Amino acid sequence: MPELAEVSRIVHFLRQHLVGKVLSKVSVQNDDIVYGKAGTTAAEFQKAVEGKKVAGAGQQGKYFWITMASPPHVVMHFGMAGWLKIRDADTYYYRTDKPEDKEWPPKYWKFLLETDGEPKTEAAFVDFRRLARIRLVDCPADEIRKYSPLKENGPDPVADKEVVTVEWLAKKVGSKKVPIKVLLLDQANISGIGNWMGDEILYHAKIHPEQYSNTLNGDQIKDLHSAMHYVCSTSVDLLADSEKFPADWLFKHRWSKGKKNTPSVLPNGDKITFVTVGGRTSAVVPSVQKKTGPVAKDIDSTDSHSPPAKTKRKRAPAVKEEGEPEGSDNTKPKKAGPKRQNKTSIKKEDEPETKMPEETPSTRRRSSRLKK
Repeated sequence: MPELAEVSRIVHFLRQHLVGKVLSKVSVQNDDIVYGKAGTTAAEFQKAVEGKKVAGAGQQGKYFWITMASPPHVVMHFGMAGWLKIRDADTYYYRTDKPEDKEWPPKYWKFLLETDGEPKTEAAFVDFRRLARIRLVDCPADEIRKYSPLKENGPDPVADKEVVTVEWLAKKVGSKKVPIKVLLLDQANISGIGNWMGDEILYHAKIHPEQYSNTLNGDQIKDLHSAMHYVCSTSVDLLADSEKFPADWLFKHRWSKGKKNTPSVLPNGDKITFVTVGGRTSAVVPSVQKKTGPVAKDIDSTDSHSPPAKTKRKRAPAVKEEGEPEGSDNTKPKKAGPKRQNKTSIKKEDEPETKMPEETPSTRRRSSRLKK
């Protein structure tokens, strides 16, 4: 999922290519999930922005927006795999040589924007998983953060440095008894920090992700505050271009997890292990990140190149309707089978065996890693 740094990259390109221009042509594809679950429709979006001038662009964590010359304004969230492409501009935060990534219009587009004047700009919002959200917010442009969904989210560690102080952080971590990694990932606490940024911050702060937040001492909170601003500001300043990230960052070495004969280690030989915290896989350097207080549970760290434990084959899940995103409740209900007969019942010889649906590989999360 794009995090604070990746979203800042898009805001940079929006300001560079769209702000100050009129959207002379807007094309939309109806999607009752991407638009509908955010309380609008593709047609309403088109009507609200076509022919209008783009006045500005901004960000709060993983949310970003385009303000128009007059309300309503557009607030967007990429979800797991959404992105905004600008024709002939390198908006991606990783290198790609796939032919389909160079097609225009791109696949899975939700809206296409075209500006007037020369040079003309063409932009497209894409999302093949349909977990992104596009909404209209009717309010004064300078008050957009006072309205939903932005007002329900915590401060942005880059945009709101004057808010995210050591004192503020101490009060926040001390008020909750949850693993510190869980606290960082909760957007209601702090906006924009996702899985890789959370791991990077905790690595530099030398704090174990499982340790309860309310057990951190004063020095640890100061280190956490310093690491948060360092990681967030640096990655934003570099426009999420991981090729330019410092060589000593955990990010540079965490991606070998699961690759055969490729141990996860730092250049100095320190081992990188992986634990699950709050349902997310967390990269940890045990020699640096010590548990100095109670944790939710002790999990045996497993080397990334260790063979997976053998498990019994599970029943295949109910098949989702085509086009439904992961996490949707719109799955086909299971048919009620016949009542179980007594022990003397015998299966008929000509009764066909029920075939399990074929398994398909899950869609891989697009990482911030720049592909060479």
